Parts: sequence; structure tokens; C-alpha cells
Amino acid sequence: MCYSEIGGGSELGATVLHSLCFARIESLITMTHPVPSPVSETTAAGAPLLEIRAVSKGFSGKTVLGRVSLDVAAGEFLTILGESGSGKTTLLRLIAGFDQPDSGEIWMQQQRLDVLPPYRRRVNTVFQQYALFPHLTVEENVAYGLRVNAVAREEARARVAQALAMVKMTDWARSAPAKLSGGQQQRVALARALVNRPLLLLLDEPLSALDANLRRQMQGELKALQRDVGITFVFVTHDQDEAMALSDRIALLRAGELEQIAAPREIYLRPATSYTARFVGRTNLLRAEVVDGIARAGSLAFPFPAPPGQALLSLRPEQIRLCLAGPTSPDSVRFRAAVIQQSFAGASDLIEAELPDGQRMEIRLATQEPLPRDCEFEFSASDAVRVRDSAAR
Repeated sequence: MCYSEIGGGSELGATVLHSLCFARIESLITMTHPVPSPVSETTAAGAPLLEIRAVSKGFSGKTVLGRVSLDVAAGEFLTILGESGSGKTTLLRLIAGFDQPDSGEIWMQQQRLDVLPPYRRRVNTVFQQYALFPHLTVEENVAYGLRVNAVAREEARARVAQALAMVKMTDWARSAPAKLSGGQQQRVALARALVNRPLLLLLDEPLSALDANLRRQMQGELKALQRDVGITFVFVTHDQDEAMALSDRIALLRAGELEQIAAPREIYLRPATSYTARFVGRTNLLRAEVVDGIARAGSLAFPFPAPPGQALLSLRPEQIRLCLAGPTSPDSVRFRAAVIQQSFAGASDLIEAELPDGQRMEIRLATQEPLPRDCEFEFSASDAVRVRDSAAR
């Protein structure tokens, strides 16, 4: 069909052509498996749902992913976190089947996944751009994949109703996408993916187009939805706060390699590397020399049970506090510093302070009146966490 046959340069013709283009895309994305899939419905006890085994991928001679390995448990909400160019979307595309790995393997339910075409994988993807068909209603958008797969009409109607109820969009079933807010469109995109009953749902920064308040609201709804339906989510984002709020575990990618994978609390309080400490939240990195169980970092000295030698320590700004009158704990480390800057940040103030040796520290305190220039601060020695120095790549 040529462009002139669907309305030439008219607005209607453009809309129909737009929809046809998306139809081709959606036929690849939302189809489940029109022929029987070798992937079974159950996962062996104790086995991960998804296994990524030493997967590498490059484009134009440049390595984008380098031998990445990780497992994803059934029912888990795993977030792949990383800055632009870290390889997180490439990894998602390899799982979905839109790209093929140069080396390594991807398995799901103990069956080889990367040898299957996208439509035979029990995997669905929700993209940043929701790509809803403008000429179809909400329920018709959700039913599209079922119609392509020739699901019986009564079954399709029941599954669409169930999917819309899951995302609280039943009342908008007959609405056009243009009448919906960004958050509502996101819910429809989720329902369209969920209606196909995937074993694994991939989400590529689906909240990034929303404003800050709606984004926070949708984070809570997305996590609640994942708990309710019990489907495994692999979520891609560059937003550290979003990753912390949603995830059971976070896989932090750096320049195509896995920097650390851990629960949000662990990755924040016990970062493995200086890169992790800096990327997930804010931190003070202290270069210390350990001698006889004492760490010396400039004018700071405190007990630190570690072998003698150089050590790099991470100390979060909120772990430093103003000294109060009265006794302190045995591992308290006190120091005086000049307040260089005090920035209001809503519930807290971010303080930049300079120690007598010229070393600067970031300190986060509950919001208060402006501090005097000279203050005494303290932190607990046990809050200083040793990290590996991330070599430049």
C-alpha cells in the first residue's frame, strides 16, 4: 500500500500510516508464541528464572557489553542501573531478542533463550515511548496482541478486562489514547504487555517521560503491581533514586561491565567500589593509611580494623552530624571544620565544610538555621566503609 492510497498528505492519512508502522513494530513486541515454545511453564526449585552467562556485545568494533553474567530469580524486581552508554538497554534488547549476543548464552527456565526469535520468548517489553495506536481504544490496544495470535474472542475479552483491572484502567476502556494522561498511557502499555501473560517483563525507562510528581506516584503503583501479578520484572533506569525505591536487587553497569549487584540497602550502605559509592547517592571518599589498626586520612584519625597499608573509605554525608554536648560513643570521630556553603534541600541541608588540612567534606543535616562558620562535627568510625578504587576505563 502506497502513501497516496491511505490519504496522501492528509492528516488522516498520516495517522493511519503512523498506526500501520506501529502495527509492524507491535507484531514483533506483543506476540507471545504462535507456535509451541520449548520453554516450559515451571522453574525447577531453587533455579533462577533467567540466566545471563558471560554475554558480550559490540557494535562497529566497539564493545558495549563485556562478558556480563547475572541471574534473575522468579518473581524478582531487578533493576539494571547505569549511566548513558553503560550497556543497560543493549542488555535488555539481548534478553528480548531484538539483538543477538556476540558471545555467551541467555537461558530461561533452564532452556536456551538466545537461539529463539523474539516471538517465541515468553518475554514482553514496555518501552520509554508507549507507542499506543491512536486510532484504537484502550481495550483495543490491549487486545491487539491477542488478536494477532488468534485468541478466541471470549477468552480475549476476559483477559483484556483482567489486565485493565490490574492497572486500574477499566473505566477508560473505551477511551482513545489521546484522551489519557501520561501516567494513564503508561498503565495501558503495561496492560498490553501483561495481557500476553509473559514470564518476564522488560521495562526500558518507562517512567522517564513523566513529570516528577507523577513519576513518584507511578513508582509506587508499579512496585505494587509487580507484587500483585507475581511476574518477574527487569527494569532499566539511569535514576538512582528510582532504582532504590523499586528494586529487590540492583545490577549496576559501568562501561559494559557489572560493577556490583546487591539489594538497595546493601549497595548503598556497603558499596563495593568507589564508583558505586559515588554513583548511588553522594559520598566522601577518604584516602587513608592504616597503621596498627588506626586509619589516618589527613587530620582525621580513627580505629579501623584492617591490615596495614593504603585504604580508600566511603563515608556518606548523612552519617556525619553536629557534635552535641555530653558523652559520645567509643567509636565517635570528632573534627572541627569551617562551613563553606550551606544549601537548602527541603527536608535537609547540604553542607560543604573544610578541615584544617584543606580536605573538604559533604555533610547532610536536618534543615536548620544557618550554621556558624566554625563547627564541630562527628561520625562513627564503623560508618566508614572500605571500597575498591575503581580504575578508569
